[in-house]
Amino acid sequence: MKKLVVPFLLILMFAACETTNGYVIEGTLEGENTDGTELSLRKYAEGNQLITVDSAMVTNGAFTFKGGPSKSPELHYIFFGKGQENIPIIVEDGTIDITAQRDSLAFAKIGGTLQNELFYDFLQGSRVLSRKASSMNQDMRTAQSTRDTVTINSLREEYFELMEEAKDYELGYVKENPNALVSALVIFRILTTKAKDNAEVQELYDALSPEIKESNTGIKIKEALEKDANTSIGAKAPNFSAPDPNGNQLALNDVMGKVTIVDFWAAWCKPCRAENPNIVRVYNKYKDQGLSILGVSLDRNANDWKKAIDRLLLFWMRTELLWQKTSGELH
Repeated sequence: MKKLVVPFLLILMFAACETTNGYVIEGTLEGENTDGTELSLRKYAEGNQLITVDSAMVTNGAFTFKGGPSKSPELHYIFFGKGQENIPIIVEDGTIDITAQRDSLAFAKIGGTLQNELFYDFLQGSRVLSRKASSMNQDMRTAQSTRDTVTINSLREEYFELMEEAKDYELGYVKENPNALVSALVIFRILTTKAKDNAEVQELYDALSPEIKESNTGIKIKEALEKDANTSIGAKAPNFSAPDPNGNQLALNDVMGKVTIVDFWAAWCKPCRAENPNIVRVYNKYKDQGLSILGVSLDRNANDWKKAIDRLLLFWMRTELLWQKTSGELH
């Protein structure tokens, strides 16, 4: 009997590995004429392009997607047919369960894995607020049709209160669930919409779990915060380099003075040309006291840029850099 124990344990170990080596999405779709419905699993890739990851078909009211293993949890969408109706889910290793009604996909139940349980919990709270908003919108339409200004004004105040309640709900969820991918998704939206200042966003990001920080969304938040930190008012200008008019590489650090002005301009820019004489006067007045000016051109054509340097008497342009707009990067 002892000889059989080890092989049996090995079988159990291999079976456990097989169930976690990738993801399985198992769904049921109830409603009339659901069999034969084509499904596609999609996600947003670079450039905010929606791409198809996999496809499936509803058979006997059920469907399945398989894939993985996944590097980190990531938001996906299951699209039904050729329309825009979809169910958002979080793809991660494990078995993900979906139960949906064809005529009410927005209320599909998702679960089976940690991130989808957390996501569904978040959605449940959001739906309560959405129902309040829908009810207010209906009441507002009725009040507007009857020109009931008292009710209209009252509903507006309630709506603003509801918006604050929604913000508090999302922030509360993020703080209480630092291990949820949906928390990172909320933080990223707050960051991109400038709903909070970067210091507050940084605090929310710092509290996230290591796994969520390493997700694609977590990495995007980190990169965006670092970029904003380098270009915000009062921040130290990041070093960069590009060729001067003679083709020699020049970096910002090479021309730093006691005070350095980085002037972005272009030969085709009328406001820039109007301001250039003032910059020339400032340069002539303070250059001996340590003022340095680095001009960065936005011109597409290098010849236009070089001619403007001579025409406008921009003496410091021996350190001018050309921004190649075709590539969007400094060269």
